Amino acid sequence: MASGESDKPVDNTTPSDAVVPAAGPPLAARNPTIALIAGEDSGDQLGADLIAALRKRYPDARFVGIGGARMQAQGFDSWYDIRELSLFGLAEVVSHLPRLLSLRKALVARLLAAKPAVVVGIDAPDFNLGVERRLREAGLRTVHYVSPSVWAWRENRAAKIGRSADRVLCLFPMEPAIYARHGVDARFVGHPLADRFALVSDRIGARDFLQLPQNVPVLALLPGSRASEVARLGRIFLDASRKVAAEVPGLRIVVPAANARVHATLKSMLGDGSASDDKPMLLDGHAHEAMLAADVVMLASGTATLEAMLAKRPMVVGYRVSPLSYRIARAMNMLKTDVYALPNILARACGLGDQAILAPELMQDDCTPDKLALATLELFRDSRRRGEIVAAFEQLHRILRGELEGEAGDHAAAAIADLIERPR
Repeated sequence: MASGESDKPVDNTTPSDAVVPAAGPPLAARNPTIALIAGEDSGDQLGADLIAALRKRYPDARFVGIGGARMQAQGFDSWYDIRELSLFGLAEVVSHLPRLLSLRKALVARLLAAKPAVVVGIDAPDFNLGVERRLREAGLRTVHYVSPSVWAWRENRAAKIGRSADRVLCLFPMEPAIYARHGVDARFVGHPLADRFALVSDRIGARDFLQLPQNVPVLALLPGSRASEVARLGRIFLDASRKVAAEVPGLRIVVPAANARVHATLKSMLGDGSASDDKPMLLDGHAHEAMLAADVVMLASGTATLEAMLAKRPMVVGYRVSPLSYRIARAMNMLKTDVYALPNILARACGLGDQAILAPELMQDDCTPDKLALATLELFRDSRRRGEIVAAFEQLHRILRGELEGEAGDHAAAAIADLIERPR
């Protein structure tokens, strides 16, 4: 039933002084308890945007589950610390498995007792899909927000995801068709990051904000958003940037830190020497401004590659997982694509063809200072190629915005509200 419509017929025989129920969904639907489970910083931001959008529909709703500071700032009641779920890589998950299983059992029990109108798992599929499936089997409605990469990691997982979630909310336009082949209800709601970047990026404004000169080359360095990533990649990226600086006169290097732990790790790697133009500028956050200010971005594979694409900045992508995680993935033949960075995957999936890779990728053993530096220097030296990449990124940005009007959080909220108010 749509919001604002009543499913009760009007009784015209009601006495004139009687109280007539107000139009709208039942009271439980108008003041629902909505559970959300976010597993890391990106999920916390998605959750915060979603709560803000849902409050427009349900001002008195109660939001509970697992979330971070951004969600809590929206009035969210986080039952557990979001850092409990901030793990990456098979080896890391395996080493924390007993604790994760205990947390999942406790969370499921608490959610069953709370009986929320809907449970929304935000990303973190290794944890959330198991929780969603148990709750769905117990009769609760479930949504999975952010489709796992079914186009890269075994498409037949789509059917399995459908057994966990009543509805899957997709950030990329090619995903619902994959789920449809497996009979799963999936909706494209747009990508929230596409709403946060202008189609034409503002390099001048970003450099003014960071107090960088307008007439110097700038390299943005983003070796990951997790402390474990930075510990593995930070020195490699910093060494590569020094090699680039030796070949690019006047180069400024900016290094935005995703959080306090990452900032401390990077600061120890950089040392405590006095600030100077030839020393990397370590920032507290401001990753978007750093990307916008840059001519080229060197970054870890992940969501940041999508952000760099939306900032219309040529990039070089590097990554290493733990050797154990890498061996497991290779032995199980888990990866079904030969490209890793989201801009490269999207270019193929959205019909831009198997053209030259938009973002050079240097993974695992290829992720070395020498190779990262060489790929970065090639971009600095080839202005024509940089222009081609920017044009392709603009096209992909338009595709991610799609034909949808409004912001992604509002579309996600509408899809969830539809599920809450649907008669059982």
